[in-house]
Order: sequence, then C-alpha cells, then structure tokens
Amino acid sequence: MANKDKSLNILVIRFSSIGDVAMTVPVLDSFARQYPQHRITFISNPRFEAFFKGMPENFTFRGADVKQKYKGFSGLKLLVTELSAAHFDVVLDLHSLLRSRIISIGLLLHGSRFYSVRKDKMGRNAATRRFFKRRTPLASAFDRYLKVFERAGMPVSVDFDSIYSAAPAGILEKTGSKHGRWIGIAPFAAHQTKIYPMERMEKVIERLEADDSCSRVFVFAYGKDLAPIIHWQNRFRKLTFIHGQITMDQELELMYWLDVMVSMDSSNMHMASLVGTRVVSVWGSTHPVCGFMGYRQKLEDCIQTDLKCRPCSVFGRKPCRYGSCPCMTGIAPERILEKILAD
Repeated sequence: MANKDKSLNILVIRFSSIGDVAMTVPVLDSFARQYPQHRITFISNPRFEAFFKGMPENFTFRGADVKQKYKGFSGLKLLVTELSAAHFDVVLDLHSLLRSRIISIGLLLHGSRFYSVRKDKMGRNAATRRFFKRRTPLASAFDRYLKVFERAGMPVSVDFDSIYSAAPAGILEKTGSKHGRWIGIAPFAAHQTKIYPMERMEKVIERLEADDSCSRVFVFAYGKDLAPIIHWQNRFRKLTFIHGQITMDQELELMYWLDVMVSMDSSNMHMASLVGTRVVSVWGSTHPVCGFMGYRQKLEDCIQTDLKCRPCSVFGRKPCRYGSCPCMTGIAPERILEKILAD
C-alpha cells in the first residue's frame, strides 16, 4: 500500500489500442491532480501523445515504439534497462498482455512493485456465448483501470471534462469559422461486423445535406476502401473528407468543434469523448454491456438492434455466423438521423 505522504515514482503501461489508450486519459488526469506529490510516467505508442496535452506537471508521456526500436524480447530487454534507470517505485500495468508483463516483471527484478489490470474473461465469455447470454453490464474499462490504482493503495475519483482547458482555435485556420451545426462521421472500424453499411450511411449524409441546420459534415476515415468516401465527396457539397490532411492533434481539435460525432464502436468514439463532444454510436456485433462505451457518453445515444445473437464478440473480431450482419443491416438510417438532429 502506498504511503499518502511519500512521493512515489510511478510507471503506467498501456501500448494499444487507440481507444483503450484514450480511455486511460480521464483516469490518469484525475490521478495526477489528486496526487500531486507523485511523479507519473505513462509509456505507450508515440502516436498517442496527442491525447495527453494539458496534463498536470507531475505527468510525463514517454513514447516507446515496440514495433521498431523495442521490437521482440531483445527490444523489451533494452526498454527495461532504460526504464530501470528511473528507479520506479510502482508499476501499474493497464494492458496485461505478454509485452507489458515482461516489462513489469523486469522492473520487479529491479525493485519495483507492480499491479496489473484484471480483464474479467469469464464475464466476457458469458456475455458473448451463443446460448444463455448474460447481458449484465460488465465493469467499464475506466472502472477496471481504477481498480489497479486502488489495489496499489491510491484510490482515484475521476473528475475530468476535456483535454482542453480552452477552446482550441488553431484548426479553424484550416476549416474556416464555424457557422451552423458541424457533424462528424467516422464510418469505419477495425472489424467488418462493427461497420454500418456504406449505402445506408450515404442516406444519412444525403439527409444532412438537405438539412438547413447542418452546415458542414466532416468524414474521418483511414486505411479502408475509400472509394465510397470519394464518391460522397464528389456528390455532397457540405462534406469535407480529411484523410491525410491533418495531424491527430488537429483531429482532436476539430472534434472539439463538432456538435455531434457519429461513430461506430471505434477509436473515434473515444477520441471525441476526450474533448467533451457528444457521440451517437452505432453498435453491431459488440455491445455497450461489455464496458467500452465512450467516457461520459449516454446509453440512449447508442444505436443498436435487439437481437438474441448480440453481442457475439467483445471486440468484433468474430465473423458473423449469419454472414449478413443483421445487427447492422437492421438499423434504419432514420434512427441515426433522429439522434443527430435531436437538440
């Protein structure tokens, strides 16, 4: 257990995925503010440093590319050697996979204490099994992270609104001043069973194009077949496709100015949550009961179908047993529009 009066040097680990790293921010920000006597170093993929702008002075982000410099066991051994020079008192592993365990155990051998997140695999299996599903809500990712701090003797009360203390105006130099409602749409996700059909999303954009209250539609899309997005860009005058044009820092700034973000169960939901933007999320094979809703997002803004087969997967990796993803095809565009246009 941690002595409340003693200053501790603490290492927190979470390398991926984007959404999971984003979900650490409210917890780490609150922890750093509530324990100003401690020094906190968070180690993660260098790409995610943008999430941690404006953190308290006792917080440090350290990027570690485990696909390049620190790849494989020899790379992790080098990383442990470098980290051991900082003499961490406590290591908090919020990932609990082989890579983070190797680092934690390596630092244990150098005198650190470590605590790991518990993932409740039994609860996840019960929620996603084919028959006799148990849809009792599981602990959220935030709650599981908080439990790690609690077991280390440092309970945290989450008090977080946004990564910005003031409105970020820099992005407006690229977009122009804001007039009317700005809507963001992130149509893709890591797995096909979490993606709303493109032809139906086009119907959503078609309606927004005709709505006088909506002045801009920004589409956030990367790494997939972008042909439908290019088609939308050519068809709809209000639509702006930002692929490759702005940095992750600027994406977050743009999300701040949105009135609503429409997202799948994907990283964009969590990024928008970090800047306090309301998210209308569309859920297919996955389900909010598994604990991965965006920070302070509302269940009534989660659009989903009530099917006995849902959820069939925690992360969406399993292919649909029916082949047609009725959990997504059963959602009418009008349901999404109703939520977007609600005051």
